[in-house]
Amino acid sequence: MKTDGNASTVKEDVLILAIESSCDETAAAVVRNGREVLSNVISSQIDLHTLYGGVVPELASRKHIEKIDQVIAEALAEASVSLEDITAVGVTYGPGLVGALLVGVAEAKAIAFARRLPLVGVHHIEGHICANFIEHKELKPPFLCLVVSGGHTHLVKMEDYGKFEILGRTRDDAAGEAFDKVARAVGLGYPGGPKIDRVAKEGNPQAIAFPQAHIDGCPYDFSFSGLKSAVLNYLNHAQMMGQEVKQADVAASFQSAAVEALVSRAMMAVDEFGAKQIVLAGGVACNSALRREMEAACLAHGCRLYYPSPVFCTDNAAMIGVAAYYEYQNGVRAGWDLNAAPNLKLGERQPTEEKLR
Repeated sequence: MKTDGNASTVKEDVLILAIESSCDETAAAVVRNGREVLSNVISSQIDLHTLYGGVVPELASRKHIEKIDQVIAEALAEASVSLEDITAVGVTYGPGLVGALLVGVAEAKAIAFARRLPLVGVHHIEGHICANFIEHKELKPPFLCLVVSGGHTHLVKMEDYGKFEILGRTRDDAAGEAFDKVARAVGLGYPGGPKIDRVAKEGNPQAIAFPQAHIDGCPYDFSFSGLKSAVLNYLNHAQMMGQEVKQADVAASFQSAAVEALVSRAMMAVDEFGAKQIVLAGGVACNSALRREMEAACLAHGCRLYYPSPVFCTDNAAMIGVAAYYEYQNGVRAGWDLNAAPNLKLGERQPTEEKLR
């Protein structure tokens, strides 16, 4: 319970049990009032998928089934609450791997139905954006957001809680996907993002001039397929000519080109819309070069930069709990026919129930 300064007005805390299973992390969290994380339990499958050089969807789904009850129990115990204390259940229902999503959605529906709790479906990308609210209590919309992950690259204007305008998106590979493929090509293995970031610190970012794609008529859209292909062509040419390849220089030069593409478009939007706040979100938001270049650019453009701690950049349930809280406050309730939506677009919703009376 909490008061809002008037002794006669008492508000109940809203406790969200959140579930995330869109890819290769099985996660559960308890979030209070949208900004306070009481628990955040993540069971990672990285070691399993590293054997195959990337995520194997069928294996990911099976591992979610094995782990989901365990992580939910741990999240409730860590938060020192029971299902009787929970106000609503939030769950990622898209986008993502369809089998993986189905595990989380089915679990959330079962809990909500058994306990007669409201069910809130959450867009995975909205969750990544809302991760910034966890540690930055003062942050409120409107603001711009650069979402950079293994499956998504978006430049978004968040106009209000749950209200988004997509300014630009990738036309092909996501930035994180390009990092993984380049890392594999230069012999670093999976997952590629952290390994490229580490090795690039030892290389020369100006050693190789890799190209950047610009899409006519869509200045905020991204394309990383050509950059990835340029790296592969460079490596193949060097091999055919018997030339030495400096792994650190390739990593640094690729990373520099990718970061420049991201930062330049973000700053173009900052200038056009007069934004005073911009946030980073997604797994690639952990990248040290991206953070460094964004901080310098924001300082030059008079804009404040926010980004989450690494644990809230990668897939987790706390961010889903934050997003679910604001959806819950907006009256969004999912029906029992909520289904996995692997290609769900940001701002797109499945049919939902009317606000509970």
